Amino acid sequence: MAERKNQKILITEPIYELSSEGPIKGRQTPPMTFVSDKLIPQSNVYIRFGWIYGMPEPNPHIHEHSHNYDEIVIHIGTDPDRPEDLGAELEFMVDGEAVKIDKTSALYIPKGVKHGPLTWKSVKRPHLEMAVFPGTSTFLEARPGGFVREDNT
Repeated sequence: MAERKNQKILITEPIYELSSEGPIKGRQTPPMTFVSDKLIPQSNVYIRFGWIYGMPEPNPHIHEHSHNYDEIVIHIGTDPDRPEDLGAELEFMVDGEAVKIDKTSALYIPKGVKHGPLTWKSVKRPHLEMAVFPGTSTFLEARPGGFVREDNT
């Protein structure tokens, strides 16, 4: 049977792009990329996500940085009876202010805004972390090309 036109926009096999973080205990590394120009040409968005299944080590492993693009960071709990409960507690520094995350949430970070470190305080249950970069569509644009660490490493 011939491939249908809309099958080209359904991604069921992610790509696993290496990142500067290297292997991290307690989380899926590298995470799964499900939307990029590599997978959907001219999509103009980059989306990757991965499982956090234990206390990450090192912690933090996401340090202060900024991007040349907006970013949406989403944390998703996995308890179907309490979907808003993340099952973990995180502290994310955004523009110098601590943001406590312990519920399923989405955090919008405008381009150029410094964010990080992201520190896990506790992990009771596996959860998902997703990063969405609207307006960029490749790993190199989103990171490291659009990723600027403040400590120059």
